[in-house]
Amino acid sequence: MKKLINQPGAFVDEVISSIVDVHPELRTSPASKRVVTRTGGTPPGQVGIVTGGGFGHLPLFLGYVGGGLCAAAAVGNVFSSPSSEEMLIATREADSGAGVLHLYGNYGGDVLNFELAAEDAAAEGIAVRTVLGTDDVFSAALPEDRRGVAGLALVCKIAGAAAARGDSLDQVAAIAQRAADHTRTAGVGLSPTYLPTTGKPTFTLADDEMEIGVGIHGEPGSERITIETADAVADRLMDAIFADAAPAAGDRVALLVNGLGATPAEELYLLTARARARLHKQNVTVAHTYVGHYATSLEMAGASVTVTTLGDDLAPLIAAPAHSPLVRF
Repeated sequence: MKKLINQPGAFVDEVISSIVDVHPELRTSPASKRVVTRTGGTPPGQVGIVTGGGFGHLPLFLGYVGGGLCAAAAVGNVFSSPSSEEMLIATREADSGAGVLHLYGNYGGDVLNFELAAEDAAAEGIAVRTVLGTDDVFSAALPEDRRGVAGLALVCKIAGAAAARGDSLDQVAAIAQRAADHTRTAGVGLSPTYLPTTGKPTFTLADDEMEIGVGIHGEPGSERITIETADAVADRLMDAIFADAAPAAGDRVALLVNGLGATPAEELYLLTARARARLHKQNVTVAHTYVGHYATSLEMAGASVTVTTLGDDLAPLIAAPAHSPLVRF
């Protein structure tokens, strides 16, 4: 696998340094170059939202730091959790007196370190609440055991809008939890990513195969089958979402079609057309459609489809303005 990198061990820090250099709306914390915050900080009295996780998923995590989104992100090495100290630094940076929501995906290392950071923050007098992204329907039978993948983008946007509106910490946590509970994602992998430090693939696939439900770190999926047309793949992913938590006729939803890094926009729009048609057939209103790269796995080929069912409380929040240098809503 050919890659445009310098020293593999410096990959993460060099990328972060370039991002904050190009985008002055972002900065790294004086206490850690692995913590990225808004340059202006969290407005006084506003809840700060902290996200984080391993590197290699841009724009996920630090790309969601921005107005109407998150206040800070802690970033680890490629596919590795940040330390609890980095998460604590991000929490301190995000707190402006109204408390902090930790909002991240359900992965063991991230959960452990964010829990430690929350305990340390509480000891310093910072109020912290936690909401986990658990949207990957293929990863476990029980929703609370599932991984968090691209659906975290929509939950961040909804929670960020609630914080920007001036909601209290408990209100922001409640609306984020409600968004997470109503978000489902199903994905497919067509080729692996290659870790910069080793140059080795995260998994292997034959040229004519695809893997349904593969994780964004290359975790095994639910089924490996011969590659199909875009419509057939979209049907598989939508079937999985409908089987788990189908929106009812008359519901409004947000639809996100996410590329895993190497899949071009042209193919994502083919999946989008079919996904929208499936929702329309169920008399579901697609209030917002997002197409692009929102949670990647370096250059992995593949895509995921996310559906968030919007009630009257979530609908105005997902429509609220949001801005980040690395993501478009």
